[in-house]
Amino acid sequence: MIIRYILKNNLSYNCTITLFARKKSMSLISFDHLPLTWKPNIITNHKPFYIALAEQLELDIKNGRLLPGTILPPQRELAYFLDVNVSTISRAFKICTKKGLICGTIGSGTVVSYDSLTNLSLIPKQTNFPLIEMGSMIPEENTYDEITQVIKEMLKETDFGKLFGYGTFMATHWQKEAAVKFLTHMGCPSTKDSIVPAQGGQNAIVAILSGLFKSGDKIGTDPLTYPGLKSAAHMLGIQLVPIRHIDNEMSEEALIQACENENIKGIYIIPEYQNPTTHLMSEQCKKMIARVAKERDIIVIEDGIHSLLNETPRSTVAMYAPEQTCYIASLSKIVSPGLRLAYIVTPLRYKNAIANALYNLNITISPFLLELASRMIASGKALKLAQERRHLAMKCNEIVNTILVDFDVRGENSSTFRWLILPETLDAKYIEEKAFNLGVQVYSSERFTVGTTKPISAIRLAITASSSLENLEKGLIILRDLLHKT
Repeated sequence: MIIRYILKNNLSYNCTITLFARKKSMSLISFDHLPLTWKPNIITNHKPFYIALAEQLELDIKNGRLLPGTILPPQRELAYFLDVNVSTISRAFKICTKKGLICGTIGSGTVVSYDSLTNLSLIPKQTNFPLIEMGSMIPEENTYDEITQVIKEMLKETDFGKLFGYGTFMATHWQKEAAVKFLTHMGCPSTKDSIVPAQGGQNAIVAILSGLFKSGDKIGTDPLTYPGLKSAAHMLGIQLVPIRHIDNEMSEEALIQACENENIKGIYIIPEYQNPTTHLMSEQCKKMIARVAKERDIIVIEDGIHSLLNETPRSTVAMYAPEQTCYIASLSKIVSPGLRLAYIVTPLRYKNAIANALYNLNITISPFLLELASRMIASGKALKLAQERRHLAMKCNEIVNTILVDFDVRGENSSTFRWLILPETLDAKYIEEKAFNLGVQVYSSERFTVGTTKPISAIRLAITASSSLENLEKGLIILRDLLHKT
């Protein structure tokens, strides 16, 4: 009878003995011999057991008792060990999954996430000592003259004060025309009716997630992705599912498996200068994603934040699947940090949901900022600033290529950031900490990883964030010498 139970329930011998002992009330048998990777000692303190278990799991992850990549015991075995129902374990695991601490995948079990201890915020740190910034991708602050000139012209107009009223959260006819013109330079087809303005790219992501998805939904991403997406998904209870790569691009087979097995509702991509790897997505991969999105009816969130770094527009997934794709075009990273404005190009069926989310979350654009950005675009000054940023990036990349010539540094010469691949023997997080102690801020691959994917040992270098080319050179030399000595 016991053998049949083992075969039917796929239990280990030890767990079967435990179950048999319980059924016979054999109190002399100890549970300590069970080969479990985690044996929690729960004190409920009048809390529901599943909450206490979830809190203990979170504590053991944060204090280092459970390291990233640890495979947790099967829920059934853990339930036997703790003498509770399997549903109790499932509820506790669900809480920790929503927090991004663990991730369950078919065929791999439940694993402690590699980014479980990562700070999702990439805001520059305040320090008591000089710090060369190459972590956060902060645009250089030399673009204010162009904007000031436009504002001075606006001040001369008699109805300038109206721009400081509530206005409408939708753009006017001519502002939409300016947006359509701007989007053509990013390779994204659009119409005036398909555009919804938002207060920056990050807020656009939050609006799309909150408007089109609900807590508990799953979205596919690259195994390494933009931390702003991770923080937004975490806040809204949306789970990110890493899609396996082949030759640095999403695998069609893996994407289809995620649709079938994980029931993903959407996918987030940065096709141009992917953050953090700098990869430029191939035409073939864009067409594949568009085809799968149409076949499986999933939403594509295409972030075009770095698209203006291209001298000439490249194709977009939105070109191939306009009815499935929400395209985000933002100005602050490439044009000017003060222009916190983004355009969401959305299929009409999603427009009201996204507009309502922007309104309810109070992240609609101000009339003044929308007018200012529209005039910058219409006058050609926005594209001029984007061109200047490309030229700056090329100067910075010349310095990077010279100083780090002995290392594997990925990225085009027009990119504002680079991806430094470290030797397998070096731990990226350790290098980040050592560099910071030497006065240089860089970000390790752990900050960008999703779920149970063990990240490659690498460092992202925000090469245009330094206050000067001299500071960039100094920081790169410090980093180079650190790598040589480590």
